Amino acid sequence: MIGRRLVLGCALCLVASRGARALEWTGPIAQGGFISGRALPGTRLRLDGVAVRVGPGGEFAFGFGRDAKPESTLSVTAPDGRTETRKLAVARRAWLEQPISGLPEAMVSPPPETLERIARERERVRAARRHDTPEPWFAAGFVWPATGRISGVFGSRRILNGQPRAPHLGIDIARPTGTPVVAAAPGVVRLAEPDLYFQGGTIILDHGHGVSSSYLHLSRLDVRPGQKVAQGETIGAIGATGRVTGAHLHFEIGWMGIPVDPETALPPMPEG
Repeated sequence: MIGRRLVLGCALCLVASRGARALEWTGPIAQGGFISGRALPGTRLRLDGVAVRVGPGGEFAFGFGRDAKPESTLSVTAPDGRTETRKLAVARRAWLEQPISGLPEAMVSPPPETLERIARERERVRAARRHDTPEPWFAAGFVWPATGRISGVFGSRRILNGQPRAPHLGIDIARPTGTPVVAAAPGVVRLAEPDLYFQGGTIILDHGHGVSSSYLHLSRLDVRPGQKVAQGETIGAIGATGRVTGAHLHFEIGWMGIPVDPETALPPMPEG
């Protein structure tokens, strides 16, 4: 897996308040990093001026995009009103380049008549990923939604049929069509669509506080919008729908619509 657990391993930050631990988290302060932690109840947080929701038990999460700037500012207001501002050095990462050939030309350069559909679907996906539900379901942590060979990694620059395209913002797990896919964390289904143009069969789960997970190219959907799911519950099956060259699961994790590297939130993949 990318012997890149450099930054991909856990980082721990403590902010002292009256001699007690006021803030702690796990996750890399790096491009693509997902951070999950706890603060003293009543703490207020802002990352680069954006409010970070803190749950009743102090639970919080935030993330850094693929191209995050080298410095970020975290403002911490303790329950007693004292404020500390921290400058976070965001580690830069090197991204792979991944050529993919054999795609239907319409999936690389869509015909004009499909552009309206693509724009409409893109907006629905964005909206589903930006829910800011108060329940901190993400605090349960994440498990792998499927196991298998990693065929695509987060952040890689895709070259489709010889044409440079946007970076890959998830990880791909190659398994046969019909392999079960489970919910990586507890949450609520915000989108369940069997046939999006690029993504194919797609499910998006809301894990609270702006944290989401997305499951693409599914051959089967076993859930519906609004349904609550438990961690490890089967929600669908791997397929080869949408823009693909073979059966696999494309899996994403995001915070407030910002894709982060799922491997920074997941444990090592189980053997077998």
